[in-house]
Amino acid sequence: MTKAMKIGLLGAGRIGRIHGLNVAARGDAELVAVTDAMPEAAASLAAATGAKATSTAAILSDAAIDAVLICTPTDTHADLIEQAVSAGKAVFCEKPVDLDAARIRRCLATVETSGKPLMIGFNRRFDPNFAALEKRLRAGEAGAIEIVTVISRDPSPPPVDYVRRSGGLFRDMMIHDFDMARFLLAEEPVEVFALGSALVDKAIGEAGDVDTAAVVMKTASGRIAQISNSRRATYGYDQRIEVHGSKGMLRAGNIHETTVEIATGQGFRADPVQNFFLERYAAAYRAELDAFIAACNGKAAASPTGLDGLKAQILADAATESTQTGKPVRVDLGDK
Repeated sequence: MTKAMKIGLLGAGRIGRIHGLNVAARGDAELVAVTDAMPEAAASLAAATGAKATSTAAILSDAAIDAVLICTPTDTHADLIEQAVSAGKAVFCEKPVDLDAARIRRCLATVETSGKPLMIGFNRRFDPNFAALEKRLRAGEAGAIEIVTVISRDPSPPPVDYVRRSGGLFRDMMIHDFDMARFLLAEEPVEVFALGSALVDKAIGEAGDVDTAAVVMKTASGRIAQISNSRRATYGYDQRIEVHGSKGMLRAGNIHETTVEIATGQGFRADPVQNFFLERYAAAYRAELDAFIAACNGKAAASPTGLDGLKAQILADAATESTQTGKPVRVDLGDK
């Protein structure tokens, strides 16, 4: 039998707990150590998984730990990635690498020098429905791609304190959709135009951010991607994708709490859609971990890569600039 990979977890908050429990449920990996700025969070997850609650320094210096999962606040990601790969560990890091593209480039240079795998947590690529859509798109079922539409709406806005340190809707929330648009288009955008408003929570606008936004992007060949975001969806967590092409359309819709419908004289009625990302993307998080462990074992290349993270950040920066200036912004993603 192959020896189980030993994994350390940096950050035991909401997303860190998901990843930690998923590692603990596997037979080919072992969660051996957990750390968090809140000792009680680390202790709780350690107790639930059989791991040891310890410090970041102890995890990074432990030669027995093969890989780390970084689920800490954004402003720590780049430093921790550099420290981890320099210590000889493979790294999975939640998005984004950093809020500054220049800092991301410096970080990726360190990763390249180390030769260690780095995978960025754009989990939506691994959603079974979205992944199936992309596979069928690549098989040519919809023909030549013409318009990609991504809809992502949260059930309610985050606290304003979070908004102030998040980098803004485009860098915090829509960055997932920028990655998904790139994933589906199979051609890099060259132009970005964005509009944003604070319609949900006045305090978000006062904090300098938007809670309602639309972005249109165009590729060099003329393909178009349109993204719609809102911090409020009264009906649940709204996650939909549509790709229109020369032969037809591929579409992936929301997942409901059950598939039960009732039909009466008043019409058809279904159960609500799943409430938030923890439920909606549970399978995606497991598949994402499958991909990371396969990359660590040399069975596949790590993907999404740090470069994917950088390109999504560049698009988020362009959207931010566009909504501030009211003008389209040209981008050159190339192989940066």
